Amino acid sequence: MPAGKRVPALNERQFLELQSLVERACGVILLPARQAVIAARLARRLRHFQLPGFSQYLHVLAQPDQSAERQRVVELLVPKETYFFREHPHFEFLADWLSKSAAPVRLWSAACSSGEEAYSLAMIASETVRSENWSVLGSDISPLMLKLAREGIYDIAQARYFPPGWLQRYCQYGIGATVGRLQVQAALRERVSWRQINLLQPMPDDLGVFDVIFLRNLLSYFSQDDKQLVVQRLLTRLRPGGLLLIGHSENIHGFDLPIRLILPSVFERLC
Repeated sequence: MPAGKRVPALNERQFLELQSLVERACGVILLPARQAVIAARLARRLRHFQLPGFSQYLHVLAQPDQSAERQRVVELLVPKETYFFREHPHFEFLADWLSKSAAPVRLWSAACSSGEEAYSLAMIASETVRSENWSVLGSDISPLMLKLAREGIYDIAQARYFPPGWLQRYCQYGIGATVGRLQVQAALRERVSWRQINLLQPMPDDLGVFDVIFLRNLLSYFSQDDKQLVVQRLLTRLRPGGLLLIGHSENIHGFDLPIRLILPSVFERLC
């Protein structure tokens, strides 16, 4: 597709093939209303392969040696919106909850995208956990997002929801090529580890058990069956009495799970 040409139309059959590819890869269901957006996002890949349309691109994706390209499609199309202290009432509740215990704490941001949620958890833990033995895990299906998370460099606009004084305490301002950006300080970055995890696959054997798991603003993109499967798997990695937090617009009602609702979108594991 020559540069400057209009993006070819993505027809219904082609959209359904892409929808199926992404759902098989990570459980996310692409919405038909985003069909034009999806076409625009994939236009660069058509240019990369010098293809005239999506039919030819789908043929490329079907080839056994194109697993990296299929992963690239997932990274381009799966929603990634995130920012520090998103849905801040969760963090306010967590700070209070953590301050009441002197025990070691493990926290997991299970769909961390580019890392802002995991670093938010680390800041809360640093401020409130009375034990020095605490850690945060951030996981995502996308290697690209995990690379960005490890670097911990973000646009300065991300600082707008920081509690007073925390930007200076936990971040440093960019200089030179990174002017206008911030970087999470090394001491905090060292408290966060990162792993590529597909939540539709069995949990890694060495993952361990957590006191708090955040899985927010992802479940709404799953089918009901996949939603239940993912939550059941996460609960096997949450200690009794631990917390599972989902997005405020999401729900897991109707599933037979060993949890109780303690606040909107905040659940405690019972056994």
